[in-house]
Amino acid sequence: MSSRRDFLSTSAGSLAALSLAGCATADADAKGSAGTADGDLPPAIAALSPMKDGVVPISVDERRARLEKARTLMAEQKLDALMLTGGTSMEYFAGMRWGLSERLLAVIIPVKGAPFLVTPKFEEERALEQALNGPLGKDATVYAWEEHEDPYAFLAKGLRDRGIATATIAAEETVRFQFSDGAAHIPQVKVVSGTPVTAGCRIVKDAHELALMRHASKVTLLAYEAAYKSLKEGMTQDDFGDLVSLAHKRLGYNGSAGVQVGEFSALPHGSATPQVVREGSILLIDGGCKVEGYSSDISRTFVLGKATQRMKDVFEIEFKAQSAALAAAKPGVPCEAVDAAARKVIVDAGFGPDYKFFSHRVGHGMGMDGHEWPYLVRGNTLPLAPGMVFSDEPGIYIPGEFGIRLEDDMVITETGAELFTPQSESLEKPF
Repeated sequence: MSSRRDFLSTSAGSLAALSLAGCATADADAKGSAGTADGDLPPAIAALSPMKDGVVPISVDERRARLEKARTLMAEQKLDALMLTGGTSMEYFAGMRWGLSERLLAVIIPVKGAPFLVTPKFEEERALEQALNGPLGKDATVYAWEEHEDPYAFLAKGLRDRGIATATIAAEETVRFQFSDGAAHIPQVKVVSGTPVTAGCRIVKDAHELALMRHASKVTLLAYEAAYKSLKEGMTQDDFGDLVSLAHKRLGYNGSAGVQVGEFSALPHGSATPQVVREGSILLIDGGCKVEGYSSDISRTFVLGKATQRMKDVFEIEFKAQSAALAAAKPGVPCEAVDAAARKVIVDAGFGPDYKFFSHRVGHGMGMDGHEWPYLVRGNTLPLAPGMVFSDEPGIYIPGEFGIRLEDDMVITETGAELFTPQSESLEKPF
C-alpha cells in the first residue's frame, strides 16, 4: 500500500520524459503525414492541415467537480461507493485511460473520504503515472496486489479503512461481471448498478464538452468531404475508407468510417463482402473521430456521378424525416417522440409499416462514447433536457436496391435542438 504523495518525488522525472517523448512522436507523425508524401495524396486530402487550435483538454478542476456531483447522487441514493474499471467513465471522473484485462484495476470513489485504487502490483507505477496529475488527490491510496493474491481482499481493506466495511457499491455499467461478482462476494458488500450515478453525471454536457463535440463533428465532416472529392470509379469500400482515415489524420485526429456500396447500403451496418464503386454507385458512410475523448458520429449517403430519380425521391423523404426529428426535439419532450416524428414521415411516404424499412431507432445519446445514455427510441419517456446530445439518423433501407441514411449530431438547447453540422443537400451535393 502506498500513496500518490510517496510516488511524486520518484515519478515526476519519468513522467516528464514520457510527456516529451509523446510530443516528439506526435510531431513526427504530423510531419510524416503533412510533408514529403503530399505529392502522392489526392489534392483534396493534401490540402488539409491540423485543426488543433483552440482545442482545450478537460481540466483537473472540471473532473473534481464531476466527482462531487457523483458523490451527491450517491448520497441521494444511499450508495457507499462507486466502482470504476477501464473505460470512458474512469477517464471521465479520474482522467485515467486504461484498458480491460482479466486482472482487476479499479478506482473506488467513496461517498465520503479519499478515493483509492486497487491495482496489480506490477501495474502500480503505470497506474500512478496516469493518476499523478488527476483529480483523485495526492493522498489517494493505492492497494497493490501480487499475482498470487486476491484483489478483492485489497478492495475490502480499502472499504474497511474508510469505515464502510458494510457497503453498497455501485458498479459502472461496463464493469465486467467477473469484477462486480468478485466485489459482491466480499462479506457485507452488496453490488448494484452504477448507471444512475454515471449516466446521471454524463447525460447532460456542459459548454466545454459541447465545444469538443462540435469540433469533432466539424473535423469528421471535413474529412468526409475531402474523401468524397477524391472518390474514383474502381475503388473498393476499403480504398474509400482508407481515404477517410487519411483525411482525419491530416486534420490531426484518428478517425474512420464504415463504407457500403450499392445494394449493400441497404444493410444498416453493412457487409464485409468486397464491393467496387462504379459510375452511378450509391455509397453510405458512417463513422467519426474523437477530440480530447469526445465523439462525433456522422453518416452521409451520396452517388458517384448521377443519381436515379428513385434515389432522389427516397433521399427527399429521408431528409424530411431527419428534419422532423430535429424539429420535434425540445426540452421536456419525451425521447420517444423524436423517434415517432421521423418514423411517421417515412411510414406516411409508403416505407412501412413500422420498422420494415426504417429498421432502427432514430438516435442515441453521445459523449465520450459514440453510443451512451439516453436513447431516442419508442418506450423511452425520459424528458429531453438542454445539454443532451444525440445522433439524428433515420434511415430508409430497401433490400436488393440501396439504403440512405443521413446522420448529424444534435444538442438540445433551451428552446429546441441544433445540429453541429449542416444537413446534406442532396445525393450529388452531399457537402
